[in-house]
Amino acid sequence: MAITIDRDDAQLIDVPRGLANVVVAETRVGDVRGAEGFFHYRGVSGVELAAGARFADAWRLIALGALPRDTAETAEWRDRTGAARTVPEEVLSALPALASSGLDPMMQLRTALALVSAADGRHALYDETEAERIDDAIRLAAVAPTLIAALHRLSTGQDPIDADPTRDPISDYLRMLSGVEQGDRLVAALGTYLTAAMDHGFNASTFTARVIASTGADLASCVAGALGALSGPLHGGAPARTLDMLDEIGSPERAEAWVRERVRSGGRIMGFGHAVYRTEDPRSRLLREIAQRLRGDGLASERVDLAVTVEQTVLRVLDELKPGRALRTNVELYAAVVMEACGIPRELFTPTFASARLIGWGAHACEQVADGKILRPASRYVGPLV
Repeated sequence: MAITIDRDDAQLIDVPRGLANVVVAETRVGDVRGAEGFFHYRGVSGVELAAGARFADAWRLIALGALPRDTAETAEWRDRTGAARTVPEEVLSALPALASSGLDPMMQLRTALALVSAADGRHALYDETEAERIDDAIRLAAVAPTLIAALHRLSTGQDPIDADPTRDPISDYLRMLSGVEQGDRLVAALGTYLTAAMDHGFNASTFTARVIASTGADLASCVAGALGALSGPLHGGAPARTLDMLDEIGSPERAEAWVRERVRSGGRIMGFGHAVYRTEDPRSRLLREIAQRLRGDGLASERVDLAVTVEQTVLRVLDELKPGRALRTNVELYAAVVMEACGIPRELFTPTFASARLIGWGAHACEQVADGKILRPASRYVGPLV
């Protein structure tokens, strides 16, 4: 088994582009086994947790290291995370200006989380105890959905809706966004997606959070860097662009011609390909089934039918024109369809994704800073010589 090692010599080590398969740290948070199409959180199947929409349980597992053992621990966790969803008054008063600033929702979220951290008087991770670091992580993950919903409502001329600490976090998020109660089926659908989105190995945003945490910085700074990485169209910015792609295709009848032209021209097809999975992304399979059930129950639009047709067409055309290429559906295709069915505006797809991934970032940041080693790779200079 590969492990990280300490070296004190000056010999450079060449690694693959993108650090593919390079072990840079050891973690107890979770793992992705790409060849198997499997991922887990602290040894518990992420697919099983997500299929049961066990968002609160999975959050506790990642943050505290264990699932709740009984109803008392479940209630204690609900109370702890529920209380952390409230926005400080001084931050609430700053949100209208932030919502009208012209910044995109991800930038607004970064700023708002930094304001909450400052209002709470949070410190650098280097100076905190393990318990204080965990509390930081819980606080930022808990308050993020409240901030996303409040900023969105303000930007559309509506008043924010206060968080209800007694409610399930997923149903409360949808209520704070829309102002109305959403049905159990939609709450469960979004809960499945967000449970599956909490953590997924050393992706770009998680690695960014760990790099910043290795310096001992405060958690809000770690999260700000991770949010910046997640906003990229090759990472968490993909779901909204997936809907753009479906809009461009328009109907199932146009899928064949559109896909063939895109493959032949070498253009990117959003919602396909993954850095780790060489089999079907298990999250995609799970969300496809949910999207189709919502469609069957009249809770999702014809977009589901189009997404299924596009997926089948892409896989068939790739097998024909690019045989042997390991390019399969990733989570973004059906994540976009499910979020749209739940009434989440397209511009909030990535912030919503981030609200779940904050849970993983917090756990990774706490783990990295405890290691005590700053992440400082080397580079090989190839420019002109002096």
